Amino acid sequence: MNSAELKETIRRELPGLLRDDPGLRDFLLELTRQEHPSRAETEDHFSQLLGELRRDREEQNRKWEEQNRKWEEQNRKWDENQAEMREEFRKLYEQQNRDRQEQNRRWEAQNSKEEEHKRKWEENQKELQRLHEAVMAQASKHDRSIGALGARWGMQSEKTFRAALAGILEKNFDVRVLNVNEYDDQGEVFGRPDQVELDIIIMNGLLLICELKSSIDKAGMYAFERKARFYERRHDKKANRLLVISPMVDARASEVAKKLGIEVYGDSIDVKSL
Repeated sequence: MNSAELKETIRRELPGLLRDDPGLRDFLLELTRQEHPSRAETEDHFSQLLGELRRDREEQNRKWEEQNRKWEEQNRKWDENQAEMREEFRKLYEQQNRDRQEQNRRWEAQNSKEEEHKRKWEENQKELQRLHEAVMAQASKHDRSIGALGARWGMQSEKTFRAALAGILEKNFDVRVLNVNEYDDQGEVFGRPDQVELDIIIMNGLLLICELKSSIDKAGMYAFERKARFYERRHDKKANRLLVISPMVDARASEVAKKLGIEVYGDSIDVKSL
């Protein structure tokens, strides 16, 4: 019988032999105990392993708890530090805001003072400009009065004086003074055919007929009224206003002007509105 047959025979017969022969069973148990621990030993060993595992787990849990406690303490300190830093930043931010607001207030106060100084300076400049213009206008008016005297004595032409008065009207009222020269072939104005010269202003559909002269007397006032009516008939348009501007108006001419509805001004700057 070879080894394989012997093993097969043992596998087949051994269970029955162990069941029927207690001595053989004890022999085999003693023999195998040397290689394998008994159930009790195994249970003791297992219990020992469980105890060690439990102790290791408890130790690990203790370490984790200790670590967690340290982390919690660290987090608490971190939160406290963060809270302190936030409080410091808040105080710093509020202080910066107060400083900025104070600086803005100072700037606004300074700007207000500068604006006030600028406003007063501009007002002074405007007043100086107004006074300058008033002085220059008065001086110009005097010059024109002198010019009117000169024109009467041949020292200055009537045409130049008329142009000066027309220029002031154009500057003050942003209008154009047109000098028209039309031929009166029927002699309506002067009693015989002649040239009729007038100054007119057409503005927003209004017709203003002007007489710009260095001086005017009673006859001149009547002549102006006839020239204005001639122009109205020639162009089939009624004048809205008749104006005489002259620094030298005869008293009798003023009475005629009132009777004929003619406005009289001593200078172009005396005209308030058109």
